[in-house]
Amino acid sequence: MRPGLVAEAPAALDGGGWRDYELLTTERALGDAKGLADAAAKVHLVASGQVPDVSAAILDDVGSADLVALGGGRVIDAAKAVAAVRGGRVAAIPSTLSGAEMTALHRLPAGHEGLSGVRPALVLADADLMTSLPEYELRASAMNALAHGADSLYTPLADEASRKNALRGAGLIATSLDAPPDERDRGDLALGSLLCAQAIDAAGFAIHHVMSQTTVSVCKTPHAATNAAILPMVMAEMRRRARAEIEALAEALGTDSGSLPQRIEELGGGRRGLSEIGADRSCIEPVLDAAMARPELEHMTPGVVTRADLARIVDRAW
Repeated sequence: MRPGLVAEAPAALDGGGWRDYELLTTERALGDAKGLADAAAKVHLVASGQVPDVSAAILDDVGSADLVALGGGRVIDAAKAVAAVRGGRVAAIPSTLSGAEMTALHRLPAGHEGLSGVRPALVLADADLMTSLPEYELRASAMNALAHGADSLYTPLADEASRKNALRGAGLIATSLDAPPDERDRGDLALGSLLCAQAIDAAGFAIHHVMSQTTVSVCKTPHAATNAAILPMVMAEMRRRARAEIEALAEALGTDSGSLPQRIEELGGGRRGLSEIGADRSCIEPVLDAAMARPELEHMTPGVVTRADLARIVDRAW
């Protein structure tokens, strides 16, 4: 991790033994790293859409066991999905704060469910690239990162190390976003994202990610903005389920547990309602149906979670 690393990526990859690789990216991301395309054996442009679909679309075109993913979470997760099916390894060069570069958590192409996830073997983290989105979008991406740390705090798999990473990462994200954009420590913001992603990779996820992932899938809302809309409401719900962990998170963000939802909205650039980011009322019941079927509600979330609990979260986030 260092500033300007994306410009050195071809040399860094070569020095690490990544030579005959294929590049997965987007037109937007490629504009920041033309040298990678020249060095790659082949370039695959990842389309918009869900990871199972976009990874399936390129699965038969990939010929190398070494994949380099340059882009946001969709691109990196698509590379991980392809590597899981075909065998091989992934190097990730993130262009957002998605955290996908640090985890083995991802969906798979249809027909290949049940395979083990792939965690990137190498991450080239350029803080300037990771924080290059416009301010409002950057704050949504940062709330996605914060959600990784927050949701990992209270799972049965959480331990001292994962909680320490989550809380440190949350604190770095908050202090970075509190500064004016032109004075912000982008290295701290990027590091906070990496630490929160490392925490969720170790501890797994619970109710927040069940709700946000399901809403994105059913309502077709933007991933980062959906996380930003739902996270404050889930944290309000979790106060009575995981009091110590929520108090620790609030302290890391410089507030108290009663003010935590408002603090998260402040860090995210203001309140974002699901209705404002493209959700339609007709998708609420299907979201609740699908979320209630997710095993993480029973096995990873403290306490019994009812449909009424989830409906309350959606209503508050609307």
